[in-house]
Amino acid sequence: MSSPSPAVHNAPLKGIALMIVAVGLFTLMDTIAKYLARSYPVAGIVWARYAANLLLLSALLAARGELKFMRTRRPGVQVLRGALLAAATFLYFTSLTVLPLAEAAAIAFVLPLFVTVLAVPMLGERLDAPRMVAIVIGLAGALLVVRPGTAIFTPYAVLPVLMALANALYQILTRKIAGVEPPLTSLFYGALVGAVVFSFALPFAWVTPSGWWHWTLIAVIGALATAGHFILIRAFDYAPATLLAPFVYTGLVWSMGLGLAVFGDFPDAWALAGMGVIVASGLALAARQRLAVKKT
Repeated sequence: MSSPSPAVHNAPLKGIALMIVAVGLFTLMDTIAKYLARSYPVAGIVWARYAANLLLLSALLAARGELKFMRTRRPGVQVLRGALLAAATFLYFTSLTVLPLAEAAAIAFVLPLFVTVLAVPMLGERLDAPRMVAIVIGLAGALLVVRPGTAIFTPYAVLPVLMALANALYQILTRKIAGVEPPLTSLFYGALVGAVVFSFALPFAWVTPSGWWHWTLIAVIGALATAGHFILIRAFDYAPATLLAPFVYTGLVWSMGLGLAVFGDFPDAWALAGMGVIVASGLALAARQRLAVKKT
């Protein structure tokens, strides 16, 4: 993938709009997965998500004459990235079988906190006092959402945290190969590894969909994953990561809206307060990163 021209980077509003759309597509995918998990094993849904994603992405690359992106110079890293992403998807979809959509999404937003911590030993970045405070506050917000020790708490609330950890490691590895592998290559191997890994679970986890509606939803999950990733890449073509980072939190708005519309769920006051704390800490980290980029 060629580097965007300077003129392309001068369209921040377009980049922000694309980011919001991408986050919305990912949230819609999670909503469909939660709906399907009422009737089908999670491992089978995860396989369908990656298999459909792989088929659509392969067809798109073939149609555009870009099969060269299927080759990788870092197969070991790509396989590890794909395995981490597949694990993150499985953990999150499993949590959605019990947790409301918005609460699961809020807990998962501890992801930037994990990335910040892991970037110290793995990327050699520095963790200063303000960032450490933001991390502690963000984790406190997550505790407000799950409230351990109360009747509201369920062990499934730990799964989005584990998902965030796996996803953080995935993102760190993605950063490591960002200048070596094209984004489309990384996208392709993420889909390929996920499909292959969960193929081994199919004999135990596959239940044939009962009708055309469920078949359609399974196909839509893969289409949403493919479209969401492409739109996300395009968003970074129009605006820098430091500008777009805060708009990831529009996922909470999408989650609350879809959770209410599809499942009749809406967070209580404590959960809303915890979400606010998590978002505030994430925005603080994004602001520190943007300031650091401006100084360099």
